[in-house]
Amino acid sequence: MKCKLLALTLLLAGGAMAQNPYIALQGATETVEGIRISQPRTILAVDLAVECDRTLTGPYARYAQKYLGVRASLADKTTWRIIDARIALLDGATYLNATAPAAATTHVQSYAASEEEFSRLQPDKTDMTTPSLEDAARMAAERIFSLRRHRLDLITGEAGENVFGEGLRAALAEIDRQEQSYLELFLGKHVVTTATHRYVVYPQADKKQYIVCRFSPATGLLPENDLSGDIVLLQIEPSGSPVAEGLEAGPKETNVVTCRVADPSTCTVLSGGREYARSVLPVFEFGRTINVALPRRK
Repeated sequence: MKCKLLALTLLLAGGAMAQNPYIALQGATETVEGIRISQPRTILAVDLAVECDRTLTGPYARYAQKYLGVRASLADKTTWRIIDARIALLDGATYLNATAPAAATTHVQSYAASEEEFSRLQPDKTDMTTPSLEDAARMAAERIFSLRRHRLDLITGEAGENVFGEGLRAALAEIDRQEQSYLELFLGKHVVTTATHRYVVYPQADKKQYIVCRFSPATGLLPENDLSGDIVLLQIEPSGSPVAEGLEAGPKETNVVTCRVADPSTCTVLSGGREYARSVLPVFEFGRTINVALPRRK
């Protein structure tokens, strides 16, 4: 028994199973810590990265052509798309652990702090009248041209002759910020957000296709039971040739341990007729069980 235990320890410490994620001990095994029961299984992590592209219409969009000479979007628009997908093993006992999903990011093409609200034109405190929407748009356009004149005066030295260095840069940055806020009232905002969502799949020996979730260009990722979106499918194609060359014990070997050999299966993420990811990963559910001879003690 001690010889068998020592041989098993050496095999686990430096042999094929310690270096090969395609093979693992199966069943009851006696180790230094005691009896260990193992049933190798594969857990897959499917990470989907999606991008949300939003265009928010400015309140003065209809007057952009009249006062600024440019066309602006007159309707809000939101579109989603899958930009990336990854498949990896989610198993702490292998070398192919799935890393954590990437953090969500937001990119706004403006200097404004808020993504959902537009800056407001400050009313004249000496005037109690409320301007019409067109008058407010005209005043905003006048403010834009005024800021541009002030910027040019600062750059050419016509104004603020003692403004230079960091003071000049700070003044120009503030003018840029204010101009951007006013321009948003006409041209709107363009906000691009990316986020990664993880789905966990447990392969089964009698099943090769799994609905991970659903996807709609109008609403993004959806639950798998929401029929309004296209299916995001994980397809597993076993190779039928588990990696076990030279490992299986002969019929006369008696000092053996039982192991499970995984099948190098091709895992593919598909949606809407397009392939987003493809990886070859060890899947124990499509593998086979073999006996591995323990090293003989010299």
